[in-house]
Amino acid sequence: MRHMLKPLLLVPVLGLALAAGACGQVGTSARPGPSARTSASPSQASPHPAGPPTSPPRTTPPASAARVIRLGMRGADVRQLQRRLADLRYYPGAIDGRFGQDTLEAVWAFQEVQGVTVSGEVGPATRRALARPRSPRALIPDGGSSRVEVDLSRRVLVLYLAGRVALISHISSGGGYYYCSPSGGCGYAVTPAGDFSTTVFMPGWVTVPLGEMYNPVFFIGTAYAIHGDASVPLQPVSHGCVRIPMDIAEFFHRLVRAPGTPVYIRR
Repeated sequence: MRHMLKPLLLVPVLGLALAAGACGQVGTSARPGPSARTSASPSQASPHPAGPPTSPPRTTPPASAARVIRLGMRGADVRQLQRRLADLRYYPGAIDGRFGQDTLEAVWAFQEVQGVTVSGEVGPATRRALARPRSPRALIPDGGSSRVEVDLSRRVLVLYLAGRVALISHISSGGGYYYCSPSGGCGYAVTPAGDFSTTVFMPGWVTVPLGEMYNPVFFIGTAYAIHGDASVPLQPVSHGCVRIPMDIAEFFHRLVRAPGTPVYIRR
């Protein structure tokens, strides 16, 4: 998160961050929507939460015979990759055979969950994992049939609906640096770990003292949120909120109830 809000009376572990402003005094920006890239059409912009991940027939060539797929490439193998990621509940954007930013972020998330080198490139190791993927490690198995889990160490958010994985997303969290808010107060950029619950959703661009956030779903008052941002790098860079890619922020709020969805954050 690039932004932090008005101090709230919360649990002691949040005191320093909230004294620095947490996530911001909110206001709605005039900007109509994300500027980083064009979203997929509505038919392409929804994950598939109704059923469990499926494994298509083994029709791909051996990993050693396939080219390494990376950002900027096009082709039938990219389209196949996108379909496979979507089947596994990652979100690669439009299934169009073009390896763009949306697909890159989905590959990051897949590699983070599988424990392979997070390069954004699909080579032999990632192809083997795609053929025999493992499910995300449940942080709180008894945390509710519908819940959000954020694994800060793996940089992954997992949304469960009706007891099944509905969405897996790469994230960027608090960068750990020291900062001072224009609205007053200083502190370290840390995403709090603990058991929380969604509080409110605010549509569009929300302006705060340290910048803007897109379609934020707050989980601590109006202090910390899961929100879209044009920059969601591999490194933790936010002031404490949980950043998700813009394409996912377009529909994430429609998959969670606010208020009331449990949010579990672990290191």
